[in-house]
Amino acid sequence: MSAESPDTPESQNELEAMLAKALGKAVPVPSEPHASAAPEAAEAADDSPRRCGLIAIVGKPNVGKSTLLNALVGQKLSITSRKAQTTRHRITGILTQGAVQYVFVDTPGFQTRHGKALNRSLNRTVTGAVGDVDLILFVVEATRFGLDDAQVLALLPKETPVLLVGNKLDKVHRRADVYPWLQSMQERFPFAEYIPMSAKQPKDLKKLLQTCATYLPEQDWFYGADELTDKSQRFMATEIVREKLFRLTGDELPYTSTVVLDQFKEEGTMLRIAATIVVERDGHKGMVIGDGGERLKRIGTEARVEMEKLFDQKVFLQLWVKVRSGWSDDEARVRSFGYE
Repeated sequence: MSAESPDTPESQNELEAMLAKALGKAVPVPSEPHASAAPEAAEAADDSPRRCGLIAIVGKPNVGKSTLLNALVGQKLSITSRKAQTTRHRITGILTQGAVQYVFVDTPGFQTRHGKALNRSLNRTVTGAVGDVDLILFVVEATRFGLDDAQVLALLPKETPVLLVGNKLDKVHRRADVYPWLQSMQERFPFAEYIPMSAKQPKDLKKLLQTCATYLPEQDWFYGADELTDKSQRFMATEIVREKLFRLTGDELPYTSTVVLDQFKEEGTMLRIAATIVVERDGHKGMVIGDGGERLKRIGTEARVEMEKLFDQKVFLQLWVKVRSGWSDDEARVRSFGYE
């Protein structure tokens, strides 16, 4: 028997009924199918009260948190790669639609396999983020739940509403697997709601935004309507270099590499940027530089191209590679490199 398409109206209505039953809610009445739309809300009436709040996106490493943030705000703010620890900072993404301003906080994946100073710093960022928000999105892969997920779930406060976001729904071929999984998840934690979705589907993003809005308090916005993030261009520059470093070295380079900004200067219509890639061993330095310097050159070229698109101006980028033995387990050096 062929797998049921996740996009057919019949399967979607069946899934909605399944979820409602598991959550103890009324079964929704099937509605007419509608065209997929980008995640944009209708213009709010002039007398609609403004809503605004902080929404933390949490989960284990590589579960799709950064991809979800970027999709929600419609702009690449958080870097992505297959390597664990890609996100190392608290990244704020701002989306203002109608009367609602969503302030999303992307967090590092909670680290359970290493105990170095860098890992402890990343975990402090996660625990700090969930302590002062209005809503938490706990992101897992739909129908999956492992030890790493459980350790993140144990951190979540009971007094803050938590939405269970079953991401990568497009990869689930047997919808019958969703119901028992959802029941088991409800037994683990009192989730406010469950949102099955794929970050690649605009209609799923729209539904998630609509659900989030109902949990945000009525208050004035924290940021201007056209702001996208609270991070500076200097921060974004180093993150872009680190993303290209992670992507182009694959699994060869350990997670203990980082990028430090040395110069960020505007010269007429051009930005002059210099940064140092820090590694822990001489062998790692050779991996980054590559044969004849080809890999470092490619890292710099791809980073420069992306910076020019983001900053909308010409960029002159210089990169160096330095060895700092044991930096990832040195609390003082971890802080000096910009980690909390």
